[in-house]
Amino acid sequence: MWLSIGIAMGKVGILILLSVVMKSVHCQWKNTQVSELGSELGMKIFSHVVNSKPTENIIMSPHGIASVLRMLQLGASARTRQQLNNVLKYNSYGIYRKLKRIQKSLTESRNQDIVAIANGIFAPSDFAMEQPFIRKTKDVYQAALSNLDFEDPVEAASVINQWTKNQTRGMITNLISPAILSEATRLVVVNAIFFKGLWKSRFLPENTRNRDFHAADGNVYQVPMMSQRSTFNFGMATTPTNVKYYILELPYHGGTISMFVAVPQEMDIPLSAITPHMNVQSIYTWKVIMREKKLDIALPRFTAEAETNLERPLSALGITDMFDQTKANFGKICRSGQLYVSQMLQKAKIEVNEDGTKASAATAAVIMLKSFRITPPFVVNRPFLYILWHNPTGTVLFIGQVSKP
Repeated sequence: MWLSIGIAMGKVGILILLSVVMKSVHCQWKNTQVSELGSELGMKIFSHVVNSKPTENIIMSPHGIASVLRMLQLGASARTRQQLNNVLKYNSYGIYRKLKRIQKSLTESRNQDIVAIANGIFAPSDFAMEQPFIRKTKDVYQAALSNLDFEDPVEAASVINQWTKNQTRGMITNLISPAILSEATRLVVVNAIFFKGLWKSRFLPENTRNRDFHAADGNVYQVPMMSQRSTFNFGMATTPTNVKYYILELPYHGGTISMFVAVPQEMDIPLSAITPHMNVQSIYTWKVIMREKKLDIALPRFTAEAETNLERPLSALGITDMFDQTKANFGKICRSGQLYVSQMLQKAKIEVNEDGTKASAATAAVIMLKSFRITPPFVVNRPFLYILWHNPTGTVLFIGQVSKP
């Protein structure tokens, strides 16, 4: 059987999911399924985004989005916290031990595939944050607190971007624009994740050649297709609307992470027919229906990157108050509670070639003071008076007027 699947730069043709295979963890935590709930949220956001960009490459990190929201959850109060609880599907109390164990399992040094995760909090040195918030973000998420002067937005953005670049092995650069920072900025919360894995069954470079790819925009492109013949888990799944699609599992060498590739069975069926039905349970279903088969497969060698503003998809899911100056409540970050999230964004990138995959993402929330008014520059550009005043005695030493300097 010959299975050919592909993607063109700037076009969407397949749905690719990276999955951490943690069966024992799933069974142990089946009552709370904390890691799965974060993934479920990210996949809903992905579906929302691709619905508005059906012909663009999209890459996102559900884990990165959930991590930043969880840290914000620790600092939220009242209705802002309730909205985060509702969407994350749990209250943050009582799950710290599980979250720490998930993090440890993902990043274990004995894993042959590399997964590196880092969390950073950047704030001015004179910003009085609540100690429980600092302590919990450090304990649960190993979030490093760094002091930063946001009165110089260019320098502040440079520091955050360099940290992000270092944590993502150079894959994510320029995460933060100086334009979204100001002296009103009180906090920037960042999650960075990096993955590198070699295929369990590698593609030989000499087998890569250009082939046709039928893109979502109706055009046919020549793209470099990697190919090999080997044994893979493969199957056919069906959406609730009876759309059939193929599922292929490509495991990485370490054995804990796989790439799943989903492509509609019929050439004229768009990805939008199956994407809304993708969720965590789908992956468990695929694991049941897939069978080992000897296949000839062809997969594109590609690089894709995307930047996503997360406010709209999060608002669509019910997280609205934290973006609203009049409603946001982050009293557990700062006692005054006069904070709101002005921006939440994510940049992600993936590189797939004959050897394996590199992927990285950085997610940031920028937290500002409410109703902060930046004092405009005082420019003396018209005639003016001046007085030289001796403060101790109240003596006017000089007085004058300048009509033309």
